[in-house]
Amino acid sequence: MKRIVLAMMMCLPMATIAQDNTWEQTSVAESGKSNPDAKYLAGAVPLVNGKVLFETTIEAPGKSKKEIYDILLAEMTKMTKEANQFEQSRIVLADEENNKQVVASYQEWLVFKNKPLVLDRTRLFYHLIAEIQDGKATIKMTRIYYLYDEERQPTTYQAEEWITDKYGLNKKMTKPSRVSGKFRRKTIDRKDFIFNKFQQLLNK
Repeated sequence: MKRIVLAMMMCLPMATIAQDNTWEQTSVAESGKSNPDAKYLAGAVPLVNGKVLFETTIEAPGKSKKEIYDILLAEMTKMTKEANQFEQSRIVLADEENNKQVVASYQEWLVFKNKPLVLDRTRLFYHLIAEIQDGKATIKMTRIYYLYDEERQPTTYQAEEWITDKYGLNKKMTKPSRVSGKFRRKTIDRKDFIFNKFQQLLNK
């Protein structure tokens, strides 16, 4: 039996090999001991003018606009080359003259489950926008959509019709929905990881 299982694993595509998903270690325990889903519930996915838009402003006391620009450009460029990224990930705008803005487009694997003989994942598309001033930066994550099950039956989901409160939670708004809930959870986790990382970099 062991030989059969080993042979099956050897036939799996290289994509099933464990990837560098360090960011996925974000603990849900912080969201509340009584309800591990608390941080994923109503209001966790904001809509602005009908579009999903995650946004945070990070204070960076004592840092100039140029210093903040250089830090964020370096990190956003580094992200395009991480193990979970596709080659299409890139910086699309870098305002070198005024140091006011950096915009990047990402395509990456968002992994729901990665176990022997089971790999459940989606391709995640999004833009990161950094708007920079002296002493602070506003980070936005938007234009989010997914390409799921592309190896067998590709299906595209727009964030606005998939992970919002209306679609991403059950009718009672007490927990993520059975199907789209995993997309909602993992997207929020990914957003939290990116925003927290930028916070740490700008507060050094």
